[in-house]
Amino acid sequence: QVQVVESGGGLVQAGGALNLSCAASGNIVSVDNMGWYRQTPGKQRDLVASITSAGKTDYADSVKGRFTISGNNADNTVYMQMTSLKPEDTGVYFCRAHVATYEDVGHDDAMRFWDDDFWGQGAQVTVSS
Repeated sequence: QVQVVESGGGLVQAGGALNLSCAASGNIVSVDNMGWYRQTPGKQRDLVASITSAGKTDYADSVKGRFTISGNNADNTVYMQMTSLKPEDTGVYFCRAHVATYEDVGHDDAMRFWDDDFWGQGAQVTVSS
């Protein structure tokens, strides 16, 4: 199994800053990419930022120049620095890890491999006026 554990978030005034972190662990062969998605009531879960194991980043237009995502391949962690926060940034931020995972199928050394998405439990970010 794969576990995705998030930390950070909280309450901050507009213009302030918050940090998020996320770590993936368990049956991981490799991590292809990790990212942060935001969900608010009545809206779908949308990409905020992502990063590949090679360091390629992608950002939603609404956060470019304000949020910075980074990663550490050594421990399969991803971080996001959020600055100049706006009330519109409020939401639950979910960490997603897209990984190559595996399981023992019980036949000598045989194993099964596949790619899959694993999600954290969500971290609340609230930005007040």
